Amino acid sequence: MPERVRKAAKAAAGAGPHEKYEAGKALRTAVPRESHAELQPKRAKSPIEILRASDAGRLEELLWIRYARMASSPFAFYRGAAAVMAYDLAPTPATGLRVQLCGDAHLMNFGGFGTPERNLIFDINDFDETLAGPWEWDVKRLAASVAIAANQQEHRRKDKDAAVLGAVRAYREAMRAYAACVRHGAPLLPFARDAIARAAADPAWCER
Repeated sequence: MPERVRKAAKAAAGAGPHEKYEAGKALRTAVPRESHAELQPKRAKSPIEILRASDAGRLEELLWIRYARMASSPFAFYRGAAAVMAYDLAPTPATGLRVQLCGDAHLMNFGGFGTPERNLIFDINDFDETLAGPWEWDVKRLAASVAIAANQQEHRRKDKDAAVLGAVRAYREAMRAYAACVRHGAPLLPFARDAIARAAADPAWCER
């Protein structure tokens, strides 16, 4: 990681809300958003080698079922190939802000389920691949999953683009709303676990 990125990330992590915001914006200079537009994997291992390495600890007699399912469609392969994407993303630009990732944030790992309080919520429902890493990885995996699913369903190009941009926009707006909760000392978890009845995050929720 370049030294200027490391310093900017450290400043963003250890400051007050306003300073965090400004430090986060400064990271756009160190790691421009345009730098995320290109992906040129330089693999020392083939995808098959990566997948086989990820099979460690799995029941060997059941692996053929896993790979048969992955072979059924491009999206099915993508769902089962989180290790390949992580390998490809490892050398890509990142701001240095690390979080506890879902690790496999494709669109089929989100859904509705009940909480112990008997509320129906929409949230991530699969943490099998969770790990600490750059926040960008989850966003890129989610965006790529939307693109692959839309392509598999043979949607028009403009609709595919709109779906991907909509997913990334929703992430950005939700994170901004969560940050407002932190600034105002409001409880974050009830807001982050949006009720299904709430069609979109309300940025003014924390102001009330």
